[in-house]
Amino acid sequence: MQKWQCILTKEAELDLKRLDYSTRKRILEKIKWMRENFDQITPLPLGGKWRGFFKLRVGDWRVVYEIEISTNLITIHYIDHRNKIYKRKK
Repeated sequence: MQKWQCILTKEAELDLKRLDYSTRKRILEKIKWMRENFDQITPLPLGGKWRGFFKLRVGDWRVVYEIEISTNLITIHYIDHRNKIYKRKK
């Protein structure tokens, strides 16, 4: 079984930098957990204009990502509060 790799887009990196230390740490720990356990979880798909993307819930925060199964790659696009994330443009 090949390990999964996570990459963050520039947008996701900026989103992380805007967060306070404790929130950033929680989100990074959850991303690490997802990467290490991805074969055992069921990704939560998004619909509408977000079709093809998935979400990871971290309390009131959401991580929006894409999956590339052929290369075992998870690309994280956005990290934001649940009230704001789905109003953002892709």
